[in-house]
Amino acid sequence: MAAAGPKITPAAVGGLARLLIGGGIAVYGATNSLFNVEGGHRAIVFNRLLGIKDEVYSEGTHLMVPWFERPTIYDVRARPSLIQSQSGSRDLQMVNIGLRVLTRPNPEKLPEIYRSLGQDYAERVLPSIIQETLKSVVAQYNAA
Repeated sequence: MAAAGPKITPAAVGGLARLLIGGGIAVYGATNSLFNVEGGHRAIVFNRLLGIKDEVYSEGTHLMVPWFERPTIYDVRARPSLIQSQSGSRDLQMVNIGLRVLTRPNPEKLPEIYRSLGQDYAERVLPSIIQETLKSVVAQYNAA
């Protein structure tokens, strides 16, 4: 005689499905609600409802609301930029000159930098400022 196995009812299948879906949502929420900020970095958080938050997050692990919030991490260590330029001196001779500049963002101003310039602020702002400063300084001196 064949042994009868346990009866699986539709209510049990529905309960198991709800448990699996609920567990999957809980695991997704737990893994996506944390973000790490490494040493020498700072983070700002964009909230889909409120926009950029004014708080700057320092090193460590921080909480966020998945899907509603997205962190943007900035490197706040000093980084070198090398600019090559051809500029005119005071005696109107053209001079090729290279300048190495160390720059870093002010961590307290990161939300304002993100709002006005975006994440690639260094590529947008630094070359033009360095070029103008370099040309104004070289124009004060004779090439000879």
